[in-house]
Amino acid sequence: MSVHAEFLTSLERISAGEWNAVTGTDYPFLRHEFLYGLERTGCANAETGWQPCHLLLRDEAGILALMPLYLKSHSYGEYVFDWSWADAWQRSGLHYYPKLVTAIPFTPATGPRLCARTGADLNATWQAALAAVRQFADRRGISSWHVLFPEEAIAAQLLQAGLHRRTATQFHWFNEAYTCFEDFLAGFTSRKRKSLRRERARVAEQGLTLKTLCGADISPRHWQQFYRFYQQTYAKRSGHGGYLSREFFTQVAPLLGEQAVMVLAYRDDQAVAGALYFRSKDTLYGRYWGCEQEYDCLHFEACYYRGIEYCIAMGLKRFDPGAQGEHKIQRGFRPVPTWSNHWIADPRLSAAVADFTRSEALHSADYLRDATTLLPFREPPG
Repeated sequence: MSVHAEFLTSLERISAGEWNAVTGTDYPFLRHEFLYGLERTGCANAETGWQPCHLLLRDEAGILALMPLYLKSHSYGEYVFDWSWADAWQRSGLHYYPKLVTAIPFTPATGPRLCARTGADLNATWQAALAAVRQFADRRGISSWHVLFPEEAIAAQLLQAGLHRRTATQFHWFNEAYTCFEDFLAGFTSRKRKSLRRERARVAEQGLTLKTLCGADISPRHWQQFYRFYQQTYAKRSGHGGYLSREFFTQVAPLLGEQAVMVLAYRDDQAVAGALYFRSKDTLYGRYWGCEQEYDCLHFEACYYRGIEYCIAMGLKRFDPGAQGEHKIQRGFRPVPTWSNHWIADPRLSAAVADFTRSEALHSADYLRDATTLLPFREPPG
């Protein structure tokens, strides 16, 4: 089989139909609408340090596979931290940037990273992709290639192919066929159950009511309101208005239809805060949060408890609320591993990264085990 590689400097060069026919549309963050939307609204492009160079593999039958790929001039928006590696390159008299990253910008959500057409041999396709990316990196003198948040089996396969593997921890909620939120709480210890109920009651005591909206029920006004909350919250926390533009929320997110879920909080009939999720057929992904002013426990209610209720109502199996946040454990979110893989061009630095990842993996395993002991359930989940 003869495979030809192309690198797309813009998703404008491939139609949504062609792209989505290979990637599918269930995982929302690989949809053409989402990735090209980030590009055309100025969120992920050369100017922001996310230059698209997506991999397209063709064979005699047409498009064989597609992979999101970016040429990065920094490490922001990745959620796999490698700043110390950049320092090591500099001390060695080398340049770490630009680097290649296979990831969804600003989205630390595990999912497919190479999509092949139906019937293709995925192992052989990955081998073709690995060869193509390495050749591209060699021609351009690129230091490294990083595959962020692949699925577990792919992370293991890439490790065998020579890409170092890092392991980290997130906190996800799993639906054990719960019938309602109280059914979920029934598995908590008495003290933890009372504490969580108190948090929910505190929201109502402040005169707040919440509404969950999906798809077409999210109006242009709602998107404008949510962008304002998002921007204000980012400005308070980090001094800038966030990675995403107004146009992303008002033009791109609505294109995802029923995969978009928004929770808005109201006080005196005025929207004061919101949380934004996206969903697949079996998973809810918590993505963004914003508020005009702080209210006790509102973040927990909008970002976690309403998401759990939505999963139960819709029969979703898993709720991935985003990166970090040990406070999620006592609210029933279980520690789970996540992975990334890393190809390093320089043999000396590759050996150093290998040592680092082996040591880090031991610490990550200890952390995951210890975090699991903090869950609020009466018995450890089976």
